[in-house]
Amino acid sequence: MAREKKEVLRRCTGCGLMKDRQEMIRVIRDSAGEIHIDDTNRMNGRGAYLCRSIACLETARKRRGLERTLKHAVDPLLYELLKEKIEKHNG
Repeated sequence: MAREKKEVLRRCTGCGLMKDRQEMIRVIRDSAGEIHIDDTNRMNGRGAYLCRSIACLETARKRRGLERTLKHAVDPLLYELLKEKIEKHNG
C-alpha cells in the first residue's frame, strides 16, 4: 500500500495566502546572516516564501514582509534578482 505524499503549505510574505511550497520561491538567511534565493528548497537557514508574482513581490517590499520573516535587513538588489526570476518563470 503506497503512502500519499503530504502537501506542504507555506504562507506567502506578500499576499499572505497559503500555497504548496513547490509553487513558491524560497528566500533564506543562513547562519552567517547572508540572504540567498534557495532554488533547491533544501538550504539550511531561516526561510521566507513568496508567490511567483510581481504583485506579491511588490507587496512584500512595501510591507517589509521579507525583513520581518527573516529578521534581517534585505538588500534592494535581492528584490531585483527576485523580480528577474519571477519574470523569467512567467515567460
